[in-house]
Amino acid sequence: MPSQMEHAMETLMFTFHKYAGDKNHLSKEDLRALMEKEFPGFLENQRDPMALDKIMKDLDQCRDGKVGFQGFFSLVAGLTIACNDYFVVHMKQKGRK
Repeated sequence: MPSQMEHAMETLMFTFHKYAGDKNHLSKEDLRALMEKEFPGFLENQRDPMALDKIMKDLDQCRDGKVGFQGFFSLVAGLTIACNDYFVVHMKQKGRK
C-alpha cells in the first residue's frame, strides 16, 4: 500500500499528464486550464491580470512556450512553500492570543 507521500507524488504526476497529454509539456492554454481547475482560488484572487503570463514566463526556461514536468513541479513547490509560510505565521499569531 502506497504511503501518503507516494500517493502525493503519483497525484502530481497524473495531474501533469492529464493536462499535458501526449505532448509531455504544458502550453499556456494547458497551464491556464490546470490553474483554473486545480488551483481555483489562485487566479481568482490575483489582482494582476498578467499573473498567468508572468508565471508562464518564469516556468518556460527554454522560452519555447512549453512547461515541462520540472517547471510544473517548481510551480507546485513554490505555491506549497507560500502556503506553508502563511500557515506558520498564522499558527504563531494564533498561539499568541
